[in-house]
Amino acid sequence: MIKEKRVKGTRIKSSWDTKLFHVIGYFFVAFFALACAIPFYLVLTGSFTDEKWILSKGYSFWLTSENISLEGYATIFRSPEKILSAYGVTIFVTIVGTTLAILLVTMTGYVLSRPDFPWRNGVSLFFFFTTLFSGGLVPYYLLCTQYLNFKNHIYALIIPGLFSVWNMVIAKSFMKGIPNELVESAQMDGAGDLLIYFRIMMPLSKPMIATLSLFTALGYWNDWYNCMLFISDDKKYNLQYTLQNLLRSAEFITKIAYEQGRTVASVPSESMKLAMTVIAIGPIIMLYPFLQKYFVKGMTIGSVKG
Repeated sequence: MIKEKRVKGTRIKSSWDTKLFHVIGYFFVAFFALACAIPFYLVLTGSFTDEKWILSKGYSFWLTSENISLEGYATIFRSPEKILSAYGVTIFVTIVGTTLAILLVTMTGYVLSRPDFPWRNGVSLFFFFTTLFSGGLVPYYLLCTQYLNFKNHIYALIIPGLFSVWNMVIAKSFMKGIPNELVESAQMDGAGDLLIYFRIMMPLSKPMIATLSLFTALGYWNDWYNCMLFISDDKKYNLQYTLQNLLRSAEFITKIAYEQGRTVASVPSESMKLAMTVIAIGPIIMLYPFLQKYFVKGMTIGSVKG
């Protein structure tokens, strides 16, 4: 039996199979959401769990007065100036790096998407070639340290991640779908390439920009490898590398305590790992709700041709 309902003045037929499909869909979406949320919840509760409780009874789903403890966070913030300094470096690198990276890949994608650019195929081949072959770690390190002078400079954490060929391809594909008539009409009115780029292409590319911004910001936020290679001044350590050093120190202290016959649980290494995870991923998770509506639309780039 088919029932009819009105939505904004339009009749939509709703049958039992449609309702069944919605129920099954909602069930699987809710199940998948729980499967993603429960591990984060366990990480959060584990970061507030006493170390002895974790070692003896494992991780707890609920916090009680018997197992709750802030020792993991207290150990990390024993030197709060280091954590705050690392946060400042990471936030600065993420904001500046993401802004410059988006400008760079969208400008390149805009140029390569223009049909009146005669060398677009040759330049695109040059970019694609770099995704197949690389010089290796040793030439990369020598280039960055001896010729580009990256050693102990903050731009060593920004420049290596500025350009992504994959992001450029996404930007090129998206801008290629924008009608060229808009560009031609702007050129007839006397607009230059920069004006067209900032006033036409960028406003129409918000879903793509939000998607690439999230991916790029995640890359900068989670980066520790470049800091390990080029930074030896602890005042310029980013958050990920600082937390990694703290974890290594905790593991070393645990090993020494074990060799000296002390209680291993006196060093909260397990709860400290989970507390470090919460500290590292907390701020970047808060960014996602503001980009969600653009992110969902931007993920469909190139999936439909019109």
